[in-house]
Amino acid sequence: MKIIDNLGYMQGRLTPTKNGIIQSFPEKNWDKEFKLANSLGLRYMEWTLDYKNLFKNPIFKNKEIKKIKYLSKKFNIKIKTLTGDCFMQKPFWKEKNSKKLITDFKKIVKACSKLRINNIIFPLVDNSSIRDESDEKIIIESFQKLKKFLIKNKVTILFESDFRPENLKKFINKFDKKCFGINYDTGNSAGLGYKVEKEFEYYGKFIKNIHIKDKILRGKTVRLGKGCAKFDKVFKSISKIKYKKLLILQTARTSIKNNDLSELKTNINFVKRAIK
Repeated sequence: MKIIDNLGYMQGRLTPTKNGIIQSFPEKNWDKEFKLANSLGLRYMEWTLDYKNLFKNPIFKNKEIKKIKYLSKKFNIKIKTLTGDCFMQKPFWKEKNSKKLITDFKKIVKACSKLRINNIIFPLVDNSSIRDESDEKIIIESFQKLKKFLIKNKVTILFESDFRPENLKKFINKFDKKCFGINYDTGNSAGLGYKVEKEFEYYGKFIKNIHIKDKILRGKTVRLGKGCAKFDKVFKSISKIKYKKLLILQTARTSIKNNDLSELKTNINFVKRAIK
């Protein structure tokens, strides 16, 4: 199987934005995206989860779970990953009511297990970025306590971090490789000015999911090829470590209303050209 066959997209990218937010769970249109993704030749969808209306998300409702499985089978769209924006919006290590948030986390893991979603992307960027040793200590201790729970439910946590490459290597080495890994984001790394070769040298073997996007240095997300991401080096590095897992398009949204399908198609074609 070629790496292009593992190309997927971030849920919500095929329906109109909500209040201009680039990424959020598409409450009114989530079921429509399966057919649209299939029409683009995609085979994977990464589910999204927001803290607002968290437990209204379909993954927590038995009736909706059946619908998700039905649509997944009908349109041949697999869901193997979930990006937890809810953890970035409400990081438990920065909140007073941390016990409730950890309980919520366990419910999320169980819901993923029911749908056979094996990987949860746990963002440690922006609002949930690790700011000091105290933050890091709480995260490490909390997840060490959750290790058996994760193994039991066959769910892996993939950290997405803004740490410098050498620091991210030190961080991930503190976790059990059976249920922890790294989500690599091409846009975030480029936006921070990190060197692709150095990143893969330090922690390439821990990467278990990749978000494909482009960014301006210290700036916003833009269409693939319009920012500073070095995709030639990215795909060369991916090939070097024999990466065979998912590539998830987390690309910029179109400014033209209801033209998201065309925008995603443009980015799909960019990736196809870049891989050759």
